[in-house]
Amino acid sequence: MSSRDWVRLPSTWIDERGLAGLSWKAGGAGSDNTAALMALTAIAHAADQETGIARLTYDDLCDLTGLSRAKASNGLEILRGINVIERAPDGARSTYQLVNYARSHWAKLPVKSMYRRAGRIAAFDDFQLRLPAELEALKLFFLFVARRGRTSNVAHIGYEKIEEYTGIKRGRIKTGLSLLATLSLVYVEPIPSGTNMYGVSNAYRIVGLDTYNHMGTRGRGMTAIDYNDART
Repeated sequence: MSSRDWVRLPSTWIDERGLAGLSWKAGGAGSDNTAALMALTAIAHAADQETGIARLTYDDLCDLTGLSRAKASNGLEILRGINVIERAPDGARSTYQLVNYARSHWAKLPVKSMYRRAGRIAAFDDFQLRLPAELEALKLFFLFVARRGRTSNVAHIGYEKIEEYTGIKRGRIKTGLSLLATLSLVYVEPIPSGTNMYGVSNAYRIVGLDTYNHMGTRGRGMTAIDYNDART
C-alpha cells in the first residue's frame, strides 16, 4: 500500500461542500469527525484502483491510523452517513466501497510520502482527538487535494472560498494551516496576485504529489491565470 506514490480519491462530495458538515462539537462529535477523515485516508490508500474497494480489518485500520476501535467505528459510521463509503457489493466484512468511484471527479491523494514509519500514517502519530485544529487541518488537507491544479500542482484558493467549502471560520484557517505545515502534509507557496500586479497570494502544494513540479523548477514565470488551471 505505502509503495504507491498516490491513489485516486473521489472528490465530488468535497466540491459539493461535504467537508463543511464535519464540524467540531463538544461531547465527542468533533473528534468523531476527525476520526472519519483519518479512516477515509487509510481506506483510500488501501482501495483497489479499478473498483474503489478496500479490504481492511478493524485491526488494520487502527494500526494504520492510531485510532481506537471505538473511534474507528464512529468514524466509519460518519463516512457512511455522509455517503462517502458504503458496504462493498459482495457484502464481505471489513470491506469498504468508496461511493461513486467510477463516476465521481477524482483527485490524487498522496500515499508513500505519508508513511514515514512502516505500517503507520505518520501525520496521525501525534493526534490526540482533543483539538479542533486537528479536524481543521484534515479538512484543509482534503480540500487542497481536491482543488489541486494539474499544471500548477498547487491549490489556489482564498480564505473566503476555504470557509465556504470547509465551514472553517476565517480566524481559524491559519491555525489549521500551521498544523498542516508541522505535519509535513502541505507547503505554502507565494504566487502572483490576480488583482495586484505587485502583490502575492498563497497557494498550497501537497507534499508527495508530482514532487518535480514546484516553484523551484517552474521559476516565477507563471502568471496568476496559470495557477487557476483545470484540476486532476
